Amino acid sequence: MATEMSCVWMRRILLRPNPPMPSQFLNHSPPLLIPLVSSHRLSFSTATAACSLPDTLATVDDDASSTPPFTSPNKSSKVLLKGMRYHELEKWVQSQGYRPGQAMMLWKRLYGNDVWAHHSDQLEGLNKDFRKMLSENAEFKALCLKEIVTAADGTRKILFTLEDGMVIETVVIPSHSTRNTVCVSSQVGCGMNCQFCYTGRMGLRRHLTAAEIVEQAVFARSLLTSEVGDITNVVFMGMGEPLHNIDNVIKAADIMVDDQGLHFSPRKITVSTSGLVPQLRRYLRESKCALAVSLNATTDEVRNWIMPINRKYNINLLLQTLKEELRFKNNYKVLFEYVMLAGVNDSIEDARRLADLVQGIPCKINLISFNPHSGSHFRPTSNEKMIEFRNYLAGAGRVVFMRPSRGDDQMAACGQLGKPGEIQAPMLRVPEKFKMATQVVV
Repeated sequence: MATEMSCVWMRRILLRPNPPMPSQFLNHSPPLLIPLVSSHRLSFSTATAACSLPDTLATVDDDASSTPPFTSPNKSSKVLLKGMRYHELEKWVQSQGYRPGQAMMLWKRLYGNDVWAHHSDQLEGLNKDFRKMLSENAEFKALCLKEIVTAADGTRKILFTLEDGMVIETVVIPSHSTRNTVCVSSQVGCGMNCQFCYTGRMGLRRHLTAAEIVEQAVFARSLLTSEVGDITNVVFMGMGEPLHNIDNVIKAADIMVDDQGLHFSPRKITVSTSGLVPQLRRYLRESKCALAVSLNATTDEVRNWIMPINRKYNINLLLQTLKEELRFKNNYKVLFEYVMLAGVNDSIEDARRLADLVQGIPCKINLISFNPHSGSHFRPTSNEKMIEFRNYLAGAGRVVFMRPSRGDDQMAACGQLGKPGEIQAPMLRVPEKFKMATQVVV
């Protein structure tokens, strides 16, 4: 299949067809590199990027719907249980002629009581007729375990195969304290094309369903609790831009916090975003869970390059939105993530600007070391310089932490997940003044 290779990330194109798939999946549309602009004509520039966007063009649709081919509908006629909030499950159970109490017993076997049922044979204690009805009408599993890879530091990367044959990655990060974290994916690939992120090379293949998101946490607990201890925290920082799939992400988070089920604290579930402003507003209004904003730059010039979403929602708009929305939240702090790229965003002048930018926003700042990957031209900031950067921010009164890399020897660290195919989102042209820092030959 012929494709236009100039600015492929910006335009909707079909990827190379996959190998032959089982007949039950043949109705799926081929995966896409999702455009971050409308279908209007693009303007091209040779100044700072391979493709520049007119200000009037949208980098992401404001209404990121879960329509085909971006989601994978359940091809079975059976109801997928882990795709429902409790009140939805209760209503469905009643529609099958059973009482609400049966729904609660089922819910606890799906998510609580250390059962984490993946099929009807694991429903001991439930009415025999009810179990028979479930085996005939309900589907328990949304994911199929493919592989678990253990890094030298104990981090586990779990690979799951989806119904349509695609693969996602989930990371479990153990701690010496009582805090153990599961990092879940929200999409197959990602359409944001952040230049420092390996997942971004994939483009967006599709959104994950709420069931596919929730079951990552269920599997993490059922597979690894005995090894690492209780999984206490969830971060939506795996593959994908969570707020681009906001309907399913909010639903998944609602299921995770239910106190009769997985019972995660809302304060211990953190959803990260690159800065989709309309969806960010909605998330802060509808969800009680925590928010992380991947900032990574202190000027629009740099952020336009390393995070193209900034061309639609620039730094000022993003931060002003946070200030406006946080007025209505009590005792709520945003986590700003800042991946440090040597010679790009790690100067003391950047530290000064960052301290000024977040002034007036209740927040914490996480400084993250860049994790190298194939094809990247960035380098990690030295530990000494990260400490200097941190100390400046702390001296300016900001709450700041340095987050160590975990699992990087197995490509399980921040920005390393996924497996790009032959057709990838392009690397954007490096601004002239950063070519030495990024080792690009002039």
